[in-house]
Amino acid sequence: MKRGKKYTEAAKNIDRATNYETEEACALVKNNAKANFDETIEAHIRTGCDGRQAEQQIRGAVVLPNGTGKKVRVLVFAKGAKADEATAAGADFVGAEELIPKIQNENWYEFDVIVATPDMMGVVGRLGKELGPKGLMPNPKAGTVTMDVTKAIEDIKAGKIEYRLDKANIVHVPIGKASFTPEQIKENFEALMAAIVKAKPASIKGQYLKSITLSSTMGPGVKINAAKYMQ
Repeated sequence: MKRGKKYTEAAKNIDRATNYETEEACALVKNNAKANFDETIEAHIRTGCDGRQAEQQIRGAVVLPNGTGKKVRVLVFAKGAKADEATAAGADFVGAEELIPKIQNENWYEFDVIVATPDMMGVVGRLGKELGPKGLMPNPKAGTVTMDVTKAIEDIKAGKIEYRLDKANIVHVPIGKASFTPEQIKENFEALMAAIVKAKPASIKGQYLKSITLSSTMGPGVKINAAKYMQ
């Protein structure tokens, strides 16, 4: 794969064989984000979990102390008083059954996160084929199936992100923007890692965290010392 000049130059600043300490890694990732837009900083955490086993699935959510740097659009499935509450709390879109054909037939996805009250999950479930592959299905573990729609919306708008294993048993999570200070990136990363460590499945055998890499949208990856997070 041919890399651009900026990527090649940035890669020279990184020793691929080194597992950097968190503070240095955050500074390196920020300094190597050379694109002419505000790149997203992401954490990629390779685990020793076997996601095919239900008890080794990792899924949850955490509020990043400095937010994600992105404006998040929230859709809430609710009715009556809960719909009014969602609107008052700042939801971008609120609705019920009438949204099903809009999503299914019009390919409408002008939202980033869906929150639903428990009584609406029968309705939302009819969108499983559309929402599931996009990772948009509400989930109680992520706090997006709840009667407390106000708290859910406020947390999401403040920088709440979901984490889950992909098919390769890796967690990919945005933790900020290149415009953040290294300290802000580090604080967000530490908050994420605290949640990931706490979510360690009791049934896992062997090494839980195999590798941790930080990267920006267009920049090279920087490896972090994973062992320190399991001490």
